[in-house]
Amino acid sequence: MLQIQSLNLSMRKDLRELLRDFTFSLNPGDKAAVIGEEGNGKSTLLKLIYDETMVEGYAEWSGTVRKNGLILGYLAQELPAEDKEKTAYEFCCEESAFLDSSPKELADAATELGFPQELFYSDRPMAALSGGEKVKLRMALLTLRRPDCYLLDEPSNDLDIETLEWLEAFIRDCPQPVLYISHDETLLENTANVIVHIEQLRRKTLPRWTVAKMGYRRYVEERLQSFSHQEQVARKEREEEKKQQERFRQIYQKVEHQQNAVSRQDPHSGRLLKKKMKSVKSMEHRFEREHQEMTELPDTEEAILVGFGENTGVPAGKTVLDFSLSRLTVDGGERLLSENLRLFVRGAEHVCIIGKNGAGKTTLLRRVAKELLPRKDLRAAYMPQDYEETVDQAKTPVEFLAKTAEKAELTRVKTYLGSMKYTPEECGHSIRELSGGQKAKLFFLKMILDGSNVLLLDEPTRNFSPLSGPVIRGILRDFEGCIISVSHDRKYIEEVCDTLYELEPGGLRRRDGLSGKTG
Repeated sequence: MLQIQSLNLSMRKDLRELLRDFTFSLNPGDKAAVIGEEGNGKSTLLKLIYDETMVEGYAEWSGTVRKNGLILGYLAQELPAEDKEKTAYEFCCEESAFLDSSPKELADAATELGFPQELFYSDRPMAALSGGEKVKLRMALLTLRRPDCYLLDEPSNDLDIETLEWLEAFIRDCPQPVLYISHDETLLENTANVIVHIEQLRRKTLPRWTVAKMGYRRYVEERLQSFSHQEQVARKEREEEKKQQERFRQIYQKVEHQQNAVSRQDPHSGRLLKKKMKSVKSMEHRFEREHQEMTELPDTEEAILVGFGENTGVPAGKTVLDFSLSRLTVDGGERLLSENLRLFVRGAEHVCIIGKNGAGKTTLLRRVAKELLPRKDLRAAYMPQDYEETVDQAKTPVEFLAKTAEKAELTRVKTYLGSMKYTPEECGHSIRELSGGQKAKLFFLKMILDGSNVLLLDEPTRNFSPLSGPVIRGILRDFEGCIISVSHDRKYIEEVCDTLYELEPGGLRRRDGLSGKTG
């Protein structure tokens, strides 16, 4: 099958190594998930495997990628800008497998992915389709190719829960091997049987990779156990070294004192003390060698995000939002999404709104943000799904976070960024150059620094790696203020949110968890 041997991969711009001597085989039956923080080269790896010309403009590589004549089905994370302007039908017509397929085959593909067959022939621009509609349509075209293996870059992005469950079944039951990138922990737990973990350690100067033939949950548990054991051994060795150093210091001082005190009239004692000092010096060199061989403290790249401050709570009886809307529309009011909406939020509720792709959840959250952001009695913050919606991408992270240009403020901001493992170079880059995960961390850090007590979050966890996800969820779960959010992340919904609504054409319907509705 697909084989990669001794692959070295680096970025042209800053010569940063992404992979060193990477070796991997994708075998029949493998459902291999590539995980790691944003910017570590996961997407670049998939592009290189599919078509090396896709990365030659910004990356350098050496090694061997053997495809052995395989037909690869590649799903890119984002549509190229030129494809976004095409209608759905024009986009489909560029896929030869679509043109060669019978109406029945097209109908079967549409049914399997859960969208109307008419979408193949729609004159709506690709840019106007919801995120889920884009992914479903592209996945359908991919299946029509009948590839030997699939390469999927973040296929779970922007999918509603129903389609996520379909995607899980597709990956799990697919007869072909699948190599895929995902941040969705539930999907990883339910599908992966091989984990490929790509990391950047020591301030992104040392690449590390791990291939583990096991499920995601077991990999995480064994990794944490390994790190815990390594940390215990390392700390024990350091404690023992400290005791040895103290004993050595006492011996050294004693011999040195004796040497200084010995009389010139006693050369025999002087020679003995000289030999003794030589032995002490030898002991010192042995300790130095042992120090070099000591177990290292475990090094991971998951950022530790500071929590919200103490003054971010909202009184239980305070009305945060009393929102009513007769019609929720888009396209200049021509397309009705929902009607008779009512959303009442009080105190420190953690609210999540779910719904099918294209239901209007993002549109609704924008309307709510317009009401809450100007309020003087609240400190509301809005994190959009598309970060360009509210952020000047030309700014640096420091410029985005700093309220003033004073030295103390700039130092404070840089300290926070450093604690989240931003390198000095990244602090000076424009936000446009940062990965999605790095941009998401900036939003969280700004909300923390501003002391926000009402958070309006559109898909807040979508760009965080699965290993960073638990940290983010923990911070939001413990947040004492109010959260109004839109999400398809099942772990986020279950662990963070205490109130759940589903947006339907007839309005918002209260749900008793993901399993049922209460009306």
